[in-house]
Amino acid sequence: MNLTMWIKALRVIPRVEKEEWERLDVISKWLISTRAAVLIMTFISAAIAGLLAARAGMFDWGRWILLTIGLVFAHAMNNLMNDITDYEKGVDKDNYFRTQYGPQPLEQGLMSKRQILMYAAVTGLIALAAGVPLVIFGGWLALGLLLAGVFFVFFYTYPLKYIGLGEIAVIIVWGPLMIGGGYYVITGQWDWNVVIASLPYALGPTTVIFGKHIDKLEQDKAKGIRTLPVLLGETAARYVALVMMALQYLLVFYLIAIGYLPWVMVLVLLGLYTVPRVLPIFLKPKPADCPPNYSRDVWPLWYVAAAFYQNRAYGLALLLGLITSVVFF
Repeated sequence: MNLTMWIKALRVIPRVEKEEWERLDVISKWLISTRAAVLIMTFISAAIAGLLAARAGMFDWGRWILLTIGLVFAHAMNNLMNDITDYEKGVDKDNYFRTQYGPQPLEQGLMSKRQILMYAAVTGLIALAAGVPLVIFGGWLALGLLLAGVFFVFFYTYPLKYIGLGEIAVIIVWGPLMIGGGYYVITGQWDWNVVIASLPYALGPTTVIFGKHIDKLEQDKAKGIRTLPVLLGETAARYVALVMMALQYLLVFYLIAIGYLPWVMVLVLLGLYTVPRVLPIFLKPKPADCPPNYSRDVWPLWYVAAAFYQNRAYGLALLLGLITSVVFF
């Protein structure tokens, strides 16, 4: 057991050499190989679904816990499948971007293909075990939502990411699927207002994946991976990401204006403290080398690091507003 590494892996994506890897416990290896630091985005979606259910007076702890476990482990499995697929297609060879910001277990010889497939299988079975009771409760629609989740887990990396649909998939998954579908399996009711209310946060993970794809735009272009930033070009992609960040706030005010969310949701504005740090980054091209005042532990993550920082702050501010609305409104 290595609690220090567990905590570190939940905060950042640790860089480890093979000798250190061999000394790690199985949970540390799982957290690192699944890139557990980004799983907070999925937890926030599950939390939003639960809070919206609580606002409707239909929250259920058991169903919410199952939902959260299912979503988080499905996301973790997706990350493992992403690495397996990219390794099989030779994407991560030759110091590709993925191997620069954190260990790619297969490419760097930390795990065998059999081992990582075992990790993926166990992770997927945990997600499925959590989902089955929700399907029994939710019926055919819940089954459809689960099957849609399975589709995105297996086909996001290929072919969706290769044909400019990866970013669209992220909006669908982190919004209508996780939050709208999560609300449904908790309450037993489908609500289109919840689907609309899922979009502000769904845009956050989308800006994160946008930032990642801008960071590795040239590498992706060279390997024939046509992400949206590759199709749009770096400059346009940077401004699209900024527009999505602005829409996160504007959509909340729209939901307040139509009466679906209470005025206390203006607390989401607390997330704007990130603007002075994030805006200048997205307004300019990425520097060729790590700036003197930038952490070398983070480099070469540039746009994605800024987007993740913004999204985490926004997500927590959004949760604060929702919690306040549940408790006092």
